This record gives sequence, structure tokens and C-alpha cells, in this order.
Amino acid sequence: MIQSMTGFGKASCEYNNKKIVVEIKSLNSKQLDLQTRIAGIYREKELELRSEIAQKLERGKVEFSLYIDNSTGEASAQINKAVVESYYYQIKSIADTMSVQVPANWFDILLRLPDVMKGEMQELEEAEWLQVRKTVDEAMNALIEFRTQEGTMLATVLNENISNIEKLLRNISQYEGERIEKIKTRLQENLESLSEKIDYDKNRFEQELFFYIEKLDVNEEKTRLQQHLNYFRETMVEKASGKKLGFIAQEIGREVNTLGSKSNHSEMQKNVVLMKDELEQIKEQILNVL
Repeated sequence: MIQSMTGFGKASCEYNNKKIVVEIKSLNSKQLDLQTRIAGIYREKELELRSEIAQKLERGKVEFSLYIDNSTGEASAQINKAVVESYYYQIKSIADTMSVQVPANWFDILLRLPDVMKGEMQELEEAEWLQVRKTVDEAMNALIEFRTQEGTMLATVLNENISNIEKLLRNISQYEGERIEKIKTRLQENLESLSEKIDYDKNRFEQELFFYIEKLDVNEEKTRLQQHLNYFRETMVEKASGKKLGFIAQEIGREVNTLGSKSNHSEMQKNVVLMKDELEQIKEQILNVL
């Protein structure tokens, strides 16, 4: 069954009083376009995470976030008192030496200086990383489940479009006999109007008429179109890529266009226009298929 490229997955866990959160969001894209936001302590594992995401999600514009939720706990970043004191005495000494006034807004200046706010340096424990990896897998599985549900809805819409094209294809059959008779009658009437002025070989006319009508025959196009529609359905049942469905849609389009160029009948051409409309809807939906 097909999957959508659109999805969202979220999972969290707790380790040593830390709440670790993983969020993954995916939209449609021709290739894998992966953007990551990873907390500093886990940054060393980014390549491993990217490889895992690429393998499981395959395609799409993916935004991956791995962070520590500090909303209920103490902030890991603290003011480095030693650095603040050092900056204070250095500024005061320079002010005395240069005989300039010391700043009145000490804290505004000091808190903006480098290394005043410094996060705690932590080493990643193996047990913590195993817990994080498990949480990442849970988030990705949630996203894949979301994609599968979206894919089921996409398949319903695509099957409806395919069914509509099939109905229009069957409608064309009722006009084929009428179309051939109209063409023969029109050509004969035109020749009869000229028969007083020119002489023509009636046997040759019948032969040429046969070849002309044979060129307008659409049975092969109808057969190939039905085969492409069947193949499209079969491919959706498999775990097919959107690219493959796109190629089949191109073949459907070729047969529909040929039908339109050969139809030479207003009602048949109306049905062809409606087929093209259904096909455009299919192409739009395919853009979101994994």
C-alpha cells in the first residue's frame, strides 16, 4: 500500500530527571531534505541519526528535533561567577587607568560578554543514548504510521480518479460507430458535389477511405489505456514509490492525448477533456506519495 510523504511523529522519555523529547515532521519533496536540531550533548551522534532517518523515511522534507525539555526543571546554563568578577575588575582597572567613568549599567554590559553564560559540560552515557535511540525509533514509527494512514486516504482518492477515467473510456465506445458513419457520409457528399466537375475511381475511393478510417481507429489506444489503468491500480497495492506512479501517469496521458487527436467527434473530445482533468488530479496527488 502506498504511503504519503506527509507525517508527524513525537515521543519522549525520562532519564536522570531529564525529559528528552523527539519530534519528526515530514512534507513532500523530490528527494530527502533533512534538517536537524539536536541538543549539544547528543550532537556527536548526528551522523548515526541521519543515517537511520534516511534509511527509514527514504524521501521528503524532514525536520528532526531532539531536545531536553527544561520547562519543569532547573536550567542547565548558569552564570559563571568567576568570569563575571574577572570582567568587572578588568573594566574597573581600565577605567581608573584611563580616567574614564565606570559604566552605570554593570549587569547589562557584563552579561553580554563571552563565556558569562555557560552550559554544563556533560558526557553522554551509553545507557542514556540507548534510551534516546529507543525514543527516536518510537517517534519515527509514529510518523510512518501517520504516513500510512495518509496513504490510505490518498489511495482512495486515486482509485476514484482511475475509476472515473475508466467510465469515460467506456463512454467513448458508444460514439465510435456514429463517428465512422459521419466521416464516410461527409466524404461521399463532398465527392458527389464534385462528381459533375471531376471524375474519380470509386474503387480507389473505397480503398483510400478504408485507410483513412483505419488511421482514426482508437481500439489500440483504448486497450493500452485500460492496461495502464490496471497497472496503476496494481502498483498502488504494492509498496510503490510516487515516482513509479508518476511514470505510469505519463503513459496514461500519452494514450489520452492520442485519443483526443484521433477522436474527430465532439462528444468523444468532451470525454477526453474530462479524462485529462482526472489525470491532472492524479498527478497532483502523486506528488505527495512516498
